[in-house]
Amino acid sequence: MLLYMKKLWSPWRSKYIESFKSEQSNGGCIFCEAAKHNVEDLQNLLIHKAGHTFTLLNMYPYNNGHLMIVPNRHLSDLDYLSREESIEIMEQIKIAKKALAEIYSPQGFNIGANLGRASGAGIEEHLHFHIVPRWNGDTNFMPVLGEVKIISQDLAETKKLLLSAYKKLSG
Repeated sequence: MLLYMKKLWSPWRSKYIESFKSEQSNGGCIFCEAAKHNVEDLQNLLIHKAGHTFTLLNMYPYNNGHLMIVPNRHLSDLDYLSREESIEIMEQIKIAKKALAEIYSPQGFNIGANLGRASGAGIEEHLHFHIVPRWNGDTNFMPVLGEVKIISQDLAETKKLLLSAYKKLSG
């Protein structure tokens, strides 16, 4: 019996990763810059600030509501997290999951971190965790044939919905 693996190519991913090279070569970190913003300002992607972490929308989402939980400290590996940061990251992932479930009613979630360039990390210098809502059949032919991922909701609208959900969860 011949076994084989089906492959889906994602050429847009390499373009996404390359988009950070110029910013990183200038010494800037988009996460460190994002942490300076105000959550209420609709001109940025920041959703929530906690004591040791912050949550923001991914500018290049895989699906509507793709969030990232980021430690405030600029560090590149799990080994460098304090106990408090580790605990807060998990707490913030749980809050993000609840907020996304309330807004979008997804059928599942991808939750994780890409550690190092080889794992697909677009920004490997600043540790961050992704939470992506998923639905059965949410992958279609557009990314494969047209190098296009369809995101059906504007990031500003997503932010407004998430801010409202976070307020409900904390109130």
